[in-house]
Amino acid sequence: MNPDRTDPRATSRRAPSTVLVTGGAGFIGSHACVELLDHGYELIVVDDYSNSAPQVYARVERVAGRFVGAVYELDVRDRRALSAVFDRHAVDAVVHFAARKAVGESTRMPVEYYDTNVGGTTALLSVMQAHGVNQLVFSSSCSLYGDAGGGPLDESTPARPTNPYAASKCLCEQILADVCRRNPEFAVLCLRYFNPTGAHPSGLLGESPHGTPDNLMPYVAQVATGRRKRLPVFGDDYPTPDGTAIRDYLHVMDTVEAHRVALDHFADGPGMRVFNLGVGRGSSVLDVISAFAEASGNPVPYDIVGRRPGDVPELVADASAVARSWGWRPTRDLAAMCRDSWRFQQLNPDGYAGSARRPSTEE
Repeated sequence: MNPDRTDPRATSRRAPSTVLVTGGAGFIGSHACVELLDHGYELIVVDDYSNSAPQVYARVERVAGRFVGAVYELDVRDRRALSAVFDRHAVDAVVHFAARKAVGESTRMPVEYYDTNVGGTTALLSVMQAHGVNQLVFSSSCSLYGDAGGGPLDESTPARPTNPYAASKCLCEQILADVCRRNPEFAVLCLRYFNPTGAHPSGLLGESPHGTPDNLMPYVAQVATGRRKRLPVFGDDYPTPDGTAIRDYLHVMDTVEAHRVALDHFADGPGMRVFNLGVGRGSSVLDVISAFAEASGNPVPYDIVGRRPGDVPELVADASAVARSWGWRPTRDLAAMCRDSWRFQQLNPDGYAGSARRPSTEE
């Protein structure tokens, strides 16, 4: 896509047409691939399948009606392998999802979280700079706000990470800001998510974690279908109306739409810009259980257990900045998130196991 004087987006910065997606087989990454393919982008996808499956690509292609493009199995920390991908393809921009993402797990595996999340990001930046690629959409997290008290929280809220996952995302943001200060051509759009969940409405794509789910919605879905007996609810003594933790849940389809919109805004200029992505309303764990029981028609039995290390009482977004800047707002509610998650669980009781594997283009 070359700049055209009749195109209102045309500036000295060329709008991206070929996008490299790291972690593209994961939950958010796979939905992002569909969204980008639907809007005409050419994709290069890398993933190490540590918490995903290559079978997802065939489903992405079925939903989008287009081939994903080049697919490589690699760890983003492997600079040589990643550099070979950039050597082979003319990349305009990168959308960086690849990371470990579970709060509870991060408290048990801090070294692995810093190594993957921070090390993977610095390796990616090194390869991007070596190949003259200066446009990055970064997957960040609301968790870096930590125990900031009541909400909604805007982007000026100081970072107070309470667990290694949140701290790793905070460190990545600091590194990205430094890169932008050092390199006047570099542009980073940093998106701080508030609890993406749900699934593609087709039921072909959804959250299919390896082993025991660390996130609430896939665990609830597995209990509702009988795959797991009971849901552990981590604490009912938080200073919230029902005592359980409150989060701002955002449909994954809204989340990935925001990434696609972000790619249009590299033309706004270089530097780093940070935006919250959220609905602006909080739901407690018990709210989610009730909504999912209604969507599925099945009970979701649960047990109250002790608080999980690193969790905070409440995280709710003030996402007005992205609405003002880009005109983007989420359109799907908690009922839709539960309905779509339940459809995916019903159609895929064992996740992506047994699906056809999309061949890798790695040589």
